[in-house]
Amino acid sequence: MKRWIDIAYLMLLGATLGLVLSLGAIVAPVIFHANDYLDQELLSHYQMGLLMTAIFLKANYWLNFTAFVIILREGYAYKSFERDRIVVPSAATAVLMIFLFTLYYTNQIVSLQAKGQSVVEDPTFETIHKASEIDFGLLALSLVLLLGRRLYLITKG
Repeated sequence: MKRWIDIAYLMLLGATLGLVLSLGAIVAPVIFHANDYLDQELLSHYQMGLLMTAIFLKANYWLNFTAFVIILREGYAYKSFERDRIVVPSAATAVLMIFLFTLYYTNQIVSLQAKGQSVVEDPTFETIHKASEIDFGLLALSLVLLLGRRLYLITKG
């Protein structure tokens, strides 16, 4: 039974990593350069941001579910004395980055966007947006480390 739990856990980590990478490397660049693909100015930068926010709001459900599963799986492993010097910090970082992104940065960006189109030039918005991008990058890195180390530990024995 434990093997099937581990397989499902690894699949969840891999799917979440794929989600993070595809949102950051594929979806965001396409959304924010939509006018280049359409050969006309249909959307303002603000409208593109609203679309991206809608996508992230939906992705946040998956991310929060993943954080909850990481807490359960790694908490159980820690309690069972299955401790690893790479797994523990990478799992903690992944959970922290997920909750920072879903519970703080997304909410801040949504509340700033509610002020209207002028928020695009607001330095506070730019700072929060840049911090959320860094957070997403750290999330991807921590998921790579966690997934890679868990794969190594499972195949090792």
